[in-house]
Amino acid sequence: MENRTPQNLTPQNLTQDEIERYRRHILLPEIGGTGQQKMKNARVLVIGAGGLGAPILEYLAAAGVGTIGIVDDDRVSLSNLQRQVIHDTGTIGEMKTKSAREKIARLNPHVRIADFEERFSLPWAKRHLPLFDLLIDGSDNFDTRYAAADAAELAKIPLVTGAVGRFDGSVTVLKPYEAGPDGALNPTYRDLFPEKPPEGLIPSCAETGIVGALTGVIGTLMAMEAIKLVTGIGEPLVGRLMLYDSLAARFDTIKYRRRTARAAAE
Repeated sequence: MENRTPQNLTPQNLTQDEIERYRRHILLPEIGGTGQQKMKNARVLVIGAGGLGAPILEYLAAAGVGTIGIVDDDRVSLSNLQRQVIHDTGTIGEMKTKSAREKIARLNPHVRIADFEERFSLPWAKRHLPLFDLLIDGSDNFDTRYAAADAAELAKIPLVTGAVGRFDGSVTVLKPYEAGPDGALNPTYRDLFPEKPPEGLIPSCAETGIVGALTGVIGTLMAMEAIKLVTGIGEPLVGRLMLYDSLAARFDTIKYRRRTARAAAE
């Protein structure tokens, strides 16, 4: 089993090779050299190296995020390849963490990878999440989504979370440990989804199918939110749920807030 934890937490400067590699970022006044330096020193944990995880991992690695953790206990199968583009035919049967790590190494050798061939859970997060400063949930089940939300809230780090259906998807950002501009605490995951749906109510993509490119759209949006959080630019989707309908080619955004009863209890 591979279990590679981040070793070097000392801030690192950009090399001349990296300055050339990330030149198109550095030219952007909103990012510049300072923002690129923040990305190099960022430590981001990604749950899942599947449909959502594939574009998240590739774009964060290409962007120069210095340390990327991958937690996934699954192996690559032929049916994954229609959407999980970080893997290929030659990696069928391999652990997804190994396949993703090797692809990232070819894409950007400056990125350090911490891969964990395990299933994400609250006990696991208590041991490992303190090594990271941002969590991205690309899982495909509600148990992991709620565990990720609870773990990030306890660790007081931002969470980017997304989900996909057959032709639709959603993305939001959670920072419930901070207050918004109005002074009220930001909402939690349970303010958006109070309870997990009953077992079997929402079928998996293995049962209903999913268009592969959809995971690319949602995963890329999640990577963009992560880059905004790391560099401190723009307005992350805190308290806002972005919805995408691929058949109608339409984006909608709905606002949500912390429930009054929960806020009062705290």
